[in-house]
Amino acid sequence: MSRDPRHDVLFEPVAIGPVTAKNRFYQVPHCNGMGRTFPSSMAAMRGVKAEGGWAVVSTEQVDFHPSSDLTPGTECRMWSDEDVPCLARMCDAVHAHGALALIELAHNGIYAANLYSREAPIFPSHMPLVGSVPAQARAMDKRDIREYRRWHLEAVKRAKRAGFDIVCCYAAHDLSVAGHFMLRRYNHRSDEYGGSLENRVRLFRELIEDAKEAVGDTMGVVARFAVDEMRGADGMEWDKEGREIVEMLAELPDLWDVNVADWDNDSQTSRFSEEGFQEPFISFVKQVTTRPVVSVGRYTSPDRMASLVRKGVLDFIGAARPSIADPFLPRKIEEGRPEDIRECIGCNICVSWNQVMSPMRCTQNPTKGEEWRRGWHPERIPAKATDDTVLVVGAGPAGLEAARAAGQRGYAVTLAEAGESLGGRVARECALPGLAAWGRVRDYRVYQLQQMGNVEVYPASRLDLAAVLELGASQVCIATGARWRRDGFGRAHQAPIPGADGANVFTPDDIMDGATPPGPVLVYDDDHYYMGGVIAEKLAAAGLAVTLVTPEITVSDWTRNTLEHGRVVARLMELGVELITGHELGGIGGQESRVRCVYSARERVLPAASVVMITSRLPDDALYHALTADETRLADAGIRAVRRIGDCHAPATIAAAVYEGHRFARELGESPADIPFRRELTALAEEFALP
Repeated sequence: MSRDPRHDVLFEPVAIGPVTAKNRFYQVPHCNGMGRTFPSSMAAMRGVKAEGGWAVVSTEQVDFHPSSDLTPGTECRMWSDEDVPCLARMCDAVHAHGALALIELAHNGIYAANLYSREAPIFPSHMPLVGSVPAQARAMDKRDIREYRRWHLEAVKRAKRAGFDIVCCYAAHDLSVAGHFMLRRYNHRSDEYGGSLENRVRLFRELIEDAKEAVGDTMGVVARFAVDEMRGADGMEWDKEGREIVEMLAELPDLWDVNVADWDNDSQTSRFSEEGFQEPFISFVKQVTTRPVVSVGRYTSPDRMASLVRKGVLDFIGAARPSIADPFLPRKIEEGRPEDIRECIGCNICVSWNQVMSPMRCTQNPTKGEEWRRGWHPERIPAKATDDTVLVVGAGPAGLEAARAAGQRGYAVTLAEAGESLGGRVARECALPGLAAWGRVRDYRVYQLQQMGNVEVYPASRLDLAAVLELGASQVCIATGARWRRDGFGRAHQAPIPGADGANVFTPDDIMDGATPPGPVLVYDDDHYYMGGVIAEKLAAAGLAVTLVTPEITVSDWTRNTLEHGRVVARLMELGVELITGHELGGIGGQESRVRCVYSARERVLPAASVVMITSRLPDDALYHALTADETRLADAGIRAVRRIGDCHAPATIAAAVYEGHRFARELGESPADIPFRRELTALAEEFALP
């Protein structure tokens, strides 16, 4: 296939100072939960992006001194020469595919508690640390500022030795000391680094000038700057000091990487923002500088990307999350097959696993984080190893991915779905408020299956034990999902809640099936992710009086990790939902329910004509157990193995279901080891020839 001529502009080379990017696709710095802890995984993950066509591939933030120690975070470090080999490994992986490697040097100030280094935190002014650590950062004196510049410059020079082509001077996301100096609410100084805007910008200017003088002949120098904080006059505003700063430094860096702060704003989920929502904040930058400009917008449409370049909004299409969902996005556009892009759904599962200090994963891309550990490639998969035929029962996210990946391997696959439509929980949940983009999980896989002649799909085909045995597939995969429990069993309750067997008790499945409970409604959320919030939002938007009760200290607590917690709470408040936190559901009556404080055990009675129970789920695994109850019967039917995957195996996230479907297909014909992936310890043992 040939590339659409309208997209040719995306494949023009662009100079970044002394280096040239081969096209306009720029993977901006993003965290990944690997970093220095899992450097082989980090390097391989970045290398795959370079292979996929990204012209610039960046690190995450790399802290450059022990006074910015982010332990237990897993970001990279450039404290000393000992850190160079780890990052050089990434450069090698990126250069192997003709891409430029960028390092983002950072010092997080009040966000760095220095739990490992035990250094005193530093900041423009005296300020308590962000978070619960009982400590403060001390105000930097002139000597500290000189040392700060020296640390940064030494890290720049080490980056050059490591093989980086571009260095990014970081003042974005409310995470950088250089950026903090610019903000009036943080900078209370009266010397030449405080007061006027020119003084507050001085340190950022000096960092850029130092880098240009040291490496500017061979490395590009980027300014990454948040032009707006989306907090009005209390913060940076794009049409005031944000614009003035860009004008002040307009031609100094080789490229401007502009966005909004903080991270919660920059990486908003699709539940609360559209693609390209940052454009009104950053579109002025090209008007005040001749340097190339990059920004992000969760862009997946090549038409939209090309339009941004032609209109003079951007020179580079920046991406973090879309490059995670599909590392080969540029290559697919270049080859004229944009319909094959695994479009980012904006769920921020990638962010959340970094937030819990673990290697990232992706709902759309089950190979994310497994490039080195398991040797999984996002586009390539080994051809089938046997002549097995495969039956997949259930076309939810796990079943769709199992059928797609097994079909890609060349197996003859039959996919049977009990319902009229494909998608399982994805098809149901994407109809809930704000979750429409999640339907891309289904849409991508259904389209791929439609291109495969070796995969047959049968909707409205509920299979029982006899039907599975009669079909005679040698490999059977059960992906029949799970259903929400009605009895209240969950984290807070390990026994049924009194009254939960009443006719006025509903589950999310009932609501998604179209049930409208009578009001007032009590939504009891012991799940703590998105479901409680979206069900409450749906019912409140329908005009019902809704009270959301949760045993946690806040509603939808786990959405802190997806950077949307504040917006979840604000949305529910705007809709008039009453929020009662730190309370368990004690009993359900006809028109009221009892709730109990988890701290004091004091009870109160709430009006509740109906209760929606969001506690836990039970796997729909009856077919699996029926099949595996008699091995002789399986053998007689020619069935060599039966495996359950996804929510049928262990209810979890959609990302976990997709991963299990992919793993099933990868492991067909194999006997996985007890530890079915490589570890960094193993690599070290091999390096030193340990027994």
